[in-house]
Amino acid sequence: MRHNKGFNHLSRKKAHRDSLLANMTISLIMHKRIHTTLAKAKALRQYAEPLINRAKEDTMANRRLVFSYLQNKHAVSELFNDVAQKIGDRPGGYTRILKTGNRLGDNAKTCFIELVDYNPTYNEMKAAEKKATRRSRRKKSEAPMAAEKELPAAPEAELPAAAPEKELPAAE
Repeated sequence: MRHNKGFNHLSRKKAHRDSLLANMTISLIMHKRIHTTLAKAKALRQYAEPLINRAKEDTMANRRLVFSYLQNKHAVSELFNDVAQKIGDRPGGYTRILKTGNRLGDNAKTCFIELVDYNPTYNEMKAAEKKATRRSRRKKSEAPMAAEKELPAAPEAELPAAAPEKELPAAE
């Protein structure tokens, strides 16, 4: 029985799965965004985020540990030099999965997985949201007075005439 087995095996043996995830992590670090299936992206997120978290503290032990997983010195140097500077203040969640629909041949769910701080579209939207300032809360007694000052008084000629109400017969 497969109870409480906490990760997706991706229909591969352990050595094949480790090679696949290491190669995908190297591609993600070098290209900042890759296109893959949703199942592989979710498995990659679990594999890559602890390695990216190691890069926050640049020590020889962390470099050797990450190199033991990736076996690519260019990806390790890119991770510890460039990526670590951008994600230094982020407390986690270094990757983003953007679903793109289903693949034509086998109808598999596909997506982009990317490093969060390297997408200029989302970063511009965040900057625009931060520019909007929050207003301070007014006292309750000042709020109605401020509302009256802001709205101009409507002339009486523009108001629709009130229709006379018909008296309904009293129910007995």
